[in-house]
Amino acid sequence: MKVASEDELAEAIRGARRGLRILGGGTRGAELAGAADLLDVSGVSGVALYEPGALTLVARAGTPLAEIEAALAAEGQRLAFEPADWRGLLGRAGTPTLGGAVAANVSGPRRVQAGACRDALLGVRFVDGSGAIVRNGGRVMKNVTGYDLARLMAGSHGTLGVLSEIALKVQPMPGAVATIVVPGLGLEAAVAAMARALMSPYEVTGAARLPDGRVAIRVEGFAGSVAYRAGRLAEMLGSGAEVTLEGAIWADIRDVAAFHRRAGDVWRFSVKPSDAPVVAGRLGGEVLLDWGGGLIWALLPEGTDARALAAPYKGHATLIRAGAETRARLPRFELEAPGVAALSRRLRAGFDPRGIFNPGLMG
Repeated sequence: MKVASEDELAEAIRGARRGLRILGGGTRGAELAGAADLLDVSGVSGVALYEPGALTLVARAGTPLAEIEAALAAEGQRLAFEPADWRGLLGRAGTPTLGGAVAANVSGPRRVQAGACRDALLGVRFVDGSGAIVRNGGRVMKNVTGYDLARLMAGSHGTLGVLSEIALKVQPMPGAVATIVVPGLGLEAAVAAMARALMSPYEVTGAARLPDGRVAIRVEGFAGSVAYRAGRLAEMLGSGAEVTLEGAIWADIRDVAAFHRRAGDVWRFSVKPSDAPVVAGRLGGEVLLDWGGGLIWALLPEGTDARALAAPYKGHATLIRAGAETRARLPRFELEAPGVAALSRRLRAGFDPRGIFNPGLMG
């Protein structure tokens, strides 16, 4: 079933007689444990409001990210949270949408400076499990009392409600970008170098270690400032550090391009950066570190239980790509502590009392 408006979406949900698999652009759809009908929301699309002077954009959830990014670029602006395109990583076609990025809280390398996708949200509209249209937030950032449903919906993977409209803040494009590259660093040395850069006064907007051992540090802003800060960072990071104006490396890091069209399973760990060398070392295989070491991408042999390899660890591990047998055997998301799991169940029961949204996806 495909819907083309918020009202049609609400009507479809009210009339649902079993589970619904929510489909947007089709780039990262997950397999579900229970029987479900397809609900295609890609037709709920279009930019509803864009005010460049106010750095504010409102768009319907099915709007392609490419359409939004083109509109912003025409005004010299961008999405600060740098949403990834995982089509190459997952071997999928489709079109990445704003709603999909928000539902998964997809946040790229700039998270270390600009925050996650949820931090850019000003408000959302969504339809809950009863078919009621819910609105939270607005077009300006405010401190208010009550539930922050916009941030709650970010990362809920369509299990609490189906997004219909999203208001978010945007930011100006920088005048210049520079990347400092340091080759050949092991895990401990790489995390230490990224920590030094991130704790420096030079306003780093990206810190990653590629599988080949290169560490990349990014600075953005006015040309003169970028040149000065890049030079100081290169001096600080020591022998072998080079400054380049080539920015394509950050799209590769964002999209995990090193693991595209490669055999094996892909796992994603979120940990304390200081724990990254130990966790990544236990995993073996090829690893890419982002967010200064706080995000670990690992390419492992098919069927590997990465959680067992990395244990004990504090953080979250997500199975991003694997074959059907592995997906049936291993949970996609980290198992929640009993107290957190009980709270999650209460939330889902409140927003989706019939349990129809993406059944079995998140427990």
